[in-house]
Amino acid sequence: MEMLKKFIFGMVLMAIAMAAFTQSAAYSKTVKAFQDSYLNEATGDLQAATQVLKEVYDEDGYEVNLRLGWLTYSAGQFTESYSYYNRAVELKPFAIEPRFGLIYPTAAMGNWDMVIWQYEKIIEIAPGNTIAIHRLGLVYYGQKDYPAAEKLFDKVVNLYPFDYDALLMLAWTKLQLKKFREAKVLFNKALMHTPGGQSALEGLELLE
Repeated sequence: MEMLKKFIFGMVLMAIAMAAFTQSAAYSKTVKAFQDSYLNEATGDLQAATQVLKEVYDEDGYEVNLRLGWLTYSAGQFTESYSYYNRAVELKPFAIEPRFGLIYPTAAMGNWDMVIWQYEKIIEIAPGNTIAIHRLGLVYYGQKDYPAAEKLFDKVVNLYPFDYDALLMLAWTKLQLKKFREAKVLFNKALMHTPGGQSALEGLELLE
């Protein structure tokens, strides 16, 4: 009986060792695929950069879905890119990284309602993320929803009172809302940050 126990124990250890070896080999293969993918992308060969990762693709692999989302977007394959990024979001629903990625193909396909929803979700997860706040403000500005854009740009300027892009976009938004005095102050602050800034100068000219 004791011999049987030792035999079973030995078989279990061997199975564990084999599983670890297989997992280690698969991991090394995946790392190599990522390395080759980066090298191919650097030379402009997006097809090869994508293919090497598809050969080690794992539906439940967050990193490979995220990477393939970027590569297929860069190749203009927006529907495929959306699928990869969306899978990454499903795998890590509280991460903002894949949501930023998902916005690229979504915007390219002209689905602005989904773009807005994703930015709002990012802000819900990370309320102080000024990149998302600023970009959502740009979307509303482009849609001429200036009151919504103003609220968002105000948030960014409150967090970064001397950021050129934030000051500039808030100034242009104030101008569109005919809040001319506030717009003038903001354009001048933008010029303090970047003397000779063309957009700020153009804004001041319109206010004269």
